[in-house]
Amino acid sequence: MKVKVDRFAKKSTYTVGHCYIDGKLFCDTIEDKDRGLTLDMPLREIQEKKVYGKTAIPRGLYTIAFTLSEKFKNRAWTKPYGGKVPLLVRATTGKEDFGYGGVRIHPFNTAEESLGCIALGENKVVGKVINSTVWFKKFMDEHFMPAIKRGEKVTLEVV
Repeated sequence: MKVKVDRFAKKSTYTVGHCYIDGKLFCDTIEDKDRGLTLDMPLREIQEKKVYGKTAIPRGLYTIAFTLSEKFKNRAWTKPYGGKVPLLVRATTGKEDFGYGGVRIHPFNTAEESLGCIALGENKVVGKVINSTVWFKKFMDEHFMPAIKRGEKVTLEVV
């Protein structure tokens, strides 16, 4: 399964994008500010430009792993998945070696809540997504979990 986030609204404190699944528009996204980082940059450059808790992940290709989240394992929206939440790792190495750690796709509404993570939802309010938990559940139940059960590799390209 191929997931793509196309960032189209790069604002001073947040970034809004469209999420596509296998080429079809799925929903909107919200992230921290895009500071122009890419996975092609040396790690030192990423770390120099990154502002902790206020910087979107570098553009590039990731693999989405499915791992237990100590932070979120007791939330109601993780219960159906045994406390597991999609985790982004660098596609080329399979590791969190891109200057960030613990970056996940999970429900939230504003960039202030993200710490580099990506939320799915509807961008009907400036600077926010709404119905994030609904869209997360739809992503998990209709797309991600079936792909995992089929043994498919799930990738995320951020552009």
